[in-house]
Amino acid sequence: MTHKTRGIVIKATNYGETSIIVAVYTELFGLQSYIVKGVRQATKKKPGSQIYFQPSAMLEMEVYHNALKNLQFIKEYKWGYLYEKVLFDVMRTAIAQFMIELFHHAIKQPEANPELFCLLEGSLLEADKGSDAAVANLPLYFILHLATESGFELHGNFSAQTPVLDLKEGAYASAEPFHADYISGFMAEAVSKIRHIQLYNELDNIRLNRQVRRQLLEALLVYLSHHLPDFQKLKSLPILQVMLD
Repeated sequence: MTHKTRGIVIKATNYGETSIIVAVYTELFGLQSYIVKGVRQATKKKPGSQIYFQPSAMLEMEVYHNALKNLQFIKEYKWGYLYEKVLFDVMRTAIAQFMIELFHHAIKQPEANPELFCLLEGSLLEADKGSDAAVANLPLYFILHLATESGFELHGNFSAQTPVLDLKEGAYASAEPFHADYISGFMAEAVSKIRHIQLYNELDNIRLNRQVRRQLLEALLVYLSHHLPDFQKLKSLPILQVMLD
């Protein structure tokens, strides 16, 4: 039986001489692995189709799905959305790659989650269409909302009474903890503001310089390391950090 679903490519691995195995986060089935045959085989009349399966690609697919199998098959596929800027702007490319890799690290269960799908899709669309100011703040927004949808949302809010964000506990506190994993003052307040943003265009209103944005990124990744099992350093992080310099 076949099903039509939207999907976002997470990772692709070569398989055999001409095929690939691709991890796709689908709207209907969550994270799934598909074998796609012949896409690396190009001729003079027909170019290879591997371009469809680059990480962050958005697809409309018709797939075979068997819940008892770990490897599925794609019957048909086409673009669900064609990027206008992500593929040509190095900052937007770095942010899209960062979000895809982070998402892959965070998703431990293959089941469908419409909220997570909308978060990833919406954030990738914002990376392509948003203003420069909004896109610069997008990685911070994505981390915080990914944490919320994954079940380890920050607790409390920044205030005069709770000016410290304890990254290990994931909560705002009245005093500095007895460890180094915390932020306070302006940085803790910025996290609180970004966390409560619901519309992407509101990211325009968060005014941060590059140094603060980079420090916040590092702090929030420390937060994730305390709450995601087996969290590892992201390969895309050094590239993004260079973009933030």
